[in-house]
Amino acid sequence: MSAIGYMLWLASMGGVAPPPADDPLTRPIAASRAAEWLAPAPPEKIFGTSYLVGFGGMSVALIDTGAGLVLIDGALPQAAPAILANVRTLGFDPKDIKYILSTEPHFDHAGGLAALARDTRATVVASARGAEGLRAGKHAADDPQLGYGGSWPAVTRLRVVKDGEILKLGETAINAVATPGHTMGSMSWRWQACEGTTCKAIVFAASLNPVTAPGYRYTSKPGALFVRAFEESYRKVDAMPCDVLISAHPDNAGDGRTNDTPGACRAYADRSRKLLAKRLDEERAGKVK
Repeated sequence: MSAIGYMLWLASMGGVAPPPADDPLTRPIAASRAAEWLAPAPPEKIFGTSYLVGFGGMSVALIDTGAGLVLIDGALPQAAPAILANVRTLGFDPKDIKYILSTEPHFDHAGGLAALARDTRATVVASARGAEGLRAGKHAADDPQLGYGGSWPAVTRLRVVKDGEILKLGETAINAVATPGHTMGSMSWRWQACEGTTCKAIVFAASLNPVTAPGYRYTSKPGALFVRAFEESYRKVDAMPCDVLISAHPDNAGDGRTNDTPGACRAYADRSRKLLAKRLDEERAGKVK
């Protein structure tokens, strides 16, 4: 590409530098459900200045704070270009993304964070345990899914937030809510969106699915720590203001990409309660491989 051609391309991309032809940060991760997770879906408004810019089976949210944009989650590495394209389709410039919030250190939600952070120069925000996994680009040693193996592009530009900390940008205050269980570093995010005088509490909930690699036992001593973590997360999700629920995987929270039915967050937690109780019963009965 000529120097003039590069400058024209860069301007058209809102100042975002082009990735290399063989981009290690967007190199596809082959996953059995990748096609389902990344099924194309048009970007859409949720409420106020909050939007969805993800996929049919994988949620990615965008918030316009008035002083910059906030993205939530990054999906798989190969999803990063489509996420940025969806941001542009809504009329926003990716270079205005200031923060990218992470729900969990797993490849299906964190795989695209490194590319998105590089291409937007945004700072990735995570819990302390979540940040450890993002820096390493692999599962934590105590992760129930460690046995699946695999890795994803590591994230270097990180900000750690604590449970209950409020991230403020422009007109938006985003609450960090630690919801461990699926991983010990899982973090959900809650904020208020308004249209005129009507405001709604929106929750982007981290996964609460008690899924594990073969051989893991929640009835083991290490597993018991995760059971207690799930129980604490259920109490938090039950109690938090929640007018609109976005779950990391939409099919875990209802039939649509968002759920604005009364009690959506409580139903989300209850679904996991039942799955975990079933799993514990099966383990005690020797039915889990």
